[in-house]
Amino acid sequence: MTDEAYQIIARGPRAAAEAAAAAIDADPLLEGATYSILEEDEDRNIWRIDAFPTTPEEADGLMARLAEHPTLRTVKEKLADADWLAMALSGLPPVRAGRFFVYGMHDRGRTPANAVNLRIEAGAAFGTGHHGTTVGCLLAYDRLLKRRSFRRVLDVGTGTGVLAIAARRTGAPIAVGTDIDAVSVRIARENGKVNAATARFVHASGLGHQAVRAQAPYDLVFANILARPLVWLAQDIKGALKPGGYAILSGLLRVQARHVLAAYLSRGFRLERRLNRDAWTTLVLRRG
Repeated sequence: MTDEAYQIIARGPRAAAEAAAAAIDADPLLEGATYSILEEDEDRNIWRIDAFPTTPEEADGLMARLAEHPTLRTVKEKLADADWLAMALSGLPPVRAGRFFVYGMHDRGRTPANAVNLRIEAGAAFGTGHHGTTVGCLLAYDRLLKRRSFRRVLDVGTGTGVLAIAARRTGAPIAVGTDIDAVSVRIARENGKVNAATARFVHASGLGHQAVRAQAPYDLVFANILARPLVWLAQDIKGALKPGGYAILSGLLRVQARHVLAAYLSRGFRLERRLNRDAWTTLVLRRG
């Protein structure tokens, strides 16, 4: 971690912001970088990237990628400790995504009676429900649940465990979540306990772990990761799904969707639905 916390903010046209985000995603040295991209001013076509580097090297890498796009105005600002607390408590309000209501401990008194309430504490893991990719996955899953149920669900890149927990809370008898980050697996397990959801979370890279293979084939696979790993895992995700099973893929920018979709269409999947939120896309695919 850096001795002082910084936030990097870049503003500019949508095309430049999306290109810069794609460059960040493609940089192997920034694989774990935390950032968001959203539309700040629709009338003026101003998009905004907020990045939160955790090391000086990561900060330099982010600044370098953003500097490649001169139409972006980029600044680096020091964050006081109180700013982090404010972000956690007031900057992350509860999120409603279809039947799901995702909230933190500070909002535990605001849960609606007519929702599947998921208390998710992020810690150092990704997936509070606020990011466009997580919301997209929950909305896609909510729509599928209106037509059918799922007995076996796999969540690749589980982060906080929110998607696997959502599956267990809506009737899936088996939900397995994997992540390459051991800290995320620990946080996902804690969130599972808080939500009384007996999902299995394992520390694994790819889909080769015994705990993953033991429950295959799955009715549904979530993969909310990045565009490049989604392409790499296309054949493995197909192998983990039963014929007719669904894959909900996210973590990709709209400009990356065509490349990811091609990898799956070539393996016999068909596109069922595409959901766009901010600059992000969620793909709902069905194995032929």
